[in-house]
Amino acid sequence: MKNYLAVIVIFLSLGFTKLHAQEVDTIPIDTKDLNIKLKRSPLPSRLLPLSFEPVKLRPAVVNAKVNYWKTKTSIGINVNQAQFSNNWKGGGVNSIAVGGLLNWKAEYSKNSYSYVSEVILQYGKIKNKDQLQKKTNDRIFWDNKASFQLSKNWYFFGSLNFESQFDNGYSYANVNGTEVATLISKFMGPGYLTESIGFEYKPNKYFSTRFGTGTARQTFVLDKNLANGDIKKNYGVPIGKTFRNELAFQVVSAFDKDIFTNTNLKARYAMLIPYENFRFSRIDHRLDIALTAKINRFMNTSLTGIGLFDRDTGTDNIQGSQTLALGFVFVFPR
Repeated sequence: MKNYLAVIVIFLSLGFTKLHAQEVDTIPIDTKDLNIKLKRSPLPSRLLPLSFEPVKLRPAVVNAKVNYWKTKTSIGINVNQAQFSNNWKGGGVNSIAVGGLLNWKAEYSKNSYSYVSEVILQYGKIKNKDQLQKKTNDRIFWDNKASFQLSKNWYFFGSLNFESQFDNGYSYANVNGTEVATLISKFMGPGYLTESIGFEYKPNKYFSTRFGTGTARQTFVLDKNLANGDIKKNYGVPIGKTFRNELAFQVVSAFDKDIFTNTNLKARYAMLIPYENFRFSRIDHRLDIALTAKINRFMNTSLTGIGLFDRDTGTDNIQGSQTLALGFVFVFPR
């Protein structure tokens, strides 16, 4: 019995020693200061060269086109109306006024070449009770300009400009209590066609100035009643004739920028200096200013003004026109 117990004790001792040795073997040992040499493998080793083969990929075709054109169209409608009862003691007259505006602009730009075409059509009328209808606005304006960039801010340009009106224009006088209208203008009476070449200074997108060193302007009065009438100076066309051509130096400055949030200022100044019989009093000036404030997506308010000095129109003074309107506007594309 004692022998069996001795064997069991020896067996347990060996097992405990083995377990203890395994536990000790798992302790990390710092081999930094130990002189341990590893034997190289007796088997030869060889690094084979890596070979790469090109893979042919089919080019991806993107169905996209570059559009060098940029267009914008604005349509505006203004309506003003006033109505009074027959016993209204505050004074006033029944009236209704309607005005319309179409502004179309197209721009092409590629490399150093650019082309801009702009059309402005305006027409408005007002009718007061017991009075003749009268125009509040009437204009046809079409400007075309092609240019080639010479440097950072300078361009060489050529332009073609046409301007006239849609409807007859009258002067009004009271004769024996009756309002009488006298025809003084109409479509192509007068009409202006201007060709110009020169240089343009354009330091940024919203301001530019053209210097038309070679400019020709044709003035038309095609209606014989106007051409043979008593209108003073007949818009520069000799009495009895319907056409006049003159050479001149032209300066055109344009400004178009949002000066505040939802508020745009657009201005255009044109000066024409005739080469023949030059005098400072014969220089023509025209200034167009439009301040437009956007109320919401479809409504805006606008304040426009025109200043004109042209002795050929029959007056030696500055002519002025001003309009304040509230209406609807539609812009494409948005």
